[in-house]
Amino acid sequence: MKPIHAGLVGLALLAGCNNDNVMAATERAYNQIQRLGNPLVSEVFLAKRSHPVHGATGPAQDVALISAELKAFVANVAGRNATVQNTLAAVLLPDELIIQTDKDAASAGWLSWALANGWGGRKLTDGVVDAGLSAIFGSLLDPSNTSPGLTTDNVAANDVAFDGTFPYLAAPHLP
Repeated sequence: MKPIHAGLVGLALLAGCNNDNVMAATERAYNQIQRLGNPLVSEVFLAKRSHPVHGATGPAQDVALISAELKAFVANVAGRNATVQNTLAAVLLPDELIIQTDKDAASAGWLSWALANGWGGRKLTDGVVDAGLSAIFGSLLDPSNTSPGLTTDNVAANDVAFDGTFPYLAAPHLP
């Protein structure tokens, strides 16, 4: 009789395990303050007045909300043609970081992928501002109407080596 009793209790327990008894997940509200997938998008291409909109929306809205401003910068400030404008907009929008773990580490794409050995993101030693300025003002996308003097921020390498362990950054210089 005991095995039948234990079996009935077990059956009752199994019957009680259904989705109705799962605790509801607590919904959380997040307050997005800023996003900088590729800092060049907001810091170079967008006017300061556009930063709050860019920082408060998600990447899904980037093409609709900031593509025209990005292309206008490339046209009006850099003096570049529609091909360069459209290429930069297509590569930089949506403004998000994507890691392609299936990508050959020896390969490199353009901008986002060219850094960090083709895996997206960047290394601390990467000159990301120079890479972006070169794409905007240099001959990478179109050899005509370039501004070579604007392809670098002229910032030299670090004066203190990075540490070999996390957090990798050297101690700050204090006054």
